Amino acid sequence: MQAEQGGWLSAQTIEAGRIAAQQYIRGEGKLYIRVFPQKSVTSIPLETRMGKGKGEPEYWAAVIKPGTILYELSGVGEAAAKLCLARLAHKMPVRVRMVKRT
Repeated sequence: MQAEQGGWLSAQTIEAGRIAAQQYIRGEGKLYIRVFPQKSVTSIPLETRMGKGKGEPEYWAAVIKPGTILYELSGVGEAAAKLCLARLAHKMPVRVRMVKRT
């Protein structure tokens, strides 16, 4: 699955996609996750005065550029892969498309 837009993909979203794909393929094939959340997104609590620092990490995110491969499937047929990746696409906050390696 390849991203068509740029953006941030949170660690929770990556994990939700992994769980959805694993439940669908049920051990027949192998799922490869090609992105890793390495950017910490911080925030300061509301009604806090200026000058108290950067804030605590709220969540971790992976920076996605257009054209980045997010997930790969192997060991399943093309029809099963399309259905599995369609389930994954519903979880993603960016527009994605399925690409096939030739």
